[in-house]
Formats: sequence, structure tokens, C-alpha cells
Amino acid sequence: MRFDRPLGVGAAGGHGPVRYQVVAYVPGRWIRFRFTAPRGFDGIHEFTVHRESDGTSLHHLLSMHARGPARITWPILWRPLHDAVLEDGLDRAERKTTGTVRAPARWSWWVRLLVSVRSRGFRRLVHEPVQRVPRAR
Repeated sequence: MRFDRPLGVGAAGGHGPVRYQVVAYVPGRWIRFRFTAPRGFDGIHEFTVHRESDGTSLHHLLSMHARGPARITWPILWRPLHDAVLEDGLDRAERKTTGTVRAPARWSWWVRLLVSVRSRGFRRLVHEPVQRVPRAR
């Protein structure tokens, strides 16, 4: 995810065609994003850090109402890809904080198929920063 300014309320950004605006932020504890694109994604996406007696856990919440074409594209295309990217990100967070990943996520056959169809674009979404450079006219 890339943003137009340092992380904080009002920062706008996202990844690939998915855009967000930060609507709530407590550093090190909680962040909430509101979807601004694609059209038909109405809702929020958030991460919360919970301190527990035996350690710390990172929680993710996605609360979204899909409308229009997103009612079809969300469950077939975007949700499986979202879940794969999220699980990979949580694995990276676990590796960064503990040095290992207890149960690494595995992509489903459907995600592998979607990735193979759009391999170059998805790899860019996952591994390369989004940088939009205006074209000279």
C-alpha cells in the first residue's frame, strides 16, 4: 500500500485499482481505511493490534457492501486475491516479529489460476510499489 503522505488520518492511497483513505489511526494500535475505489466497494478495512497475556495478535476486519458490478467481481475475483495478499502480509508480519511463520498461508487453486491468468499484473500488485507517473502529452 502506498499513500500520498505519511500515514495518518486523511492520507489517501492504496494498491492496484483498490483505493483507500485513512479515516482513523492510533499509531501501533489501530488503523481504519475507507474504500474510495473501485466503484461499488462501499465499506471499511482495518487492522487492530491486541495485546494478550501470551503475546500480541494482529487482527484484520473487512466490512464492505458490494454493489453494481462489484456484486459479481468481489466474490469471484477480488475476495480470493484480497485474502491471498492479506495472508501473505500477515505471514510477513509474523516473520518480522517472531523470526518464523508457524503455519504459512498457501494460495488456493483458484488464486493460483487467477494469478496465472494475470501473472504480471498481480505480481506487480503484490511485490512492486504503485507509482503513477503522469504521461507527457
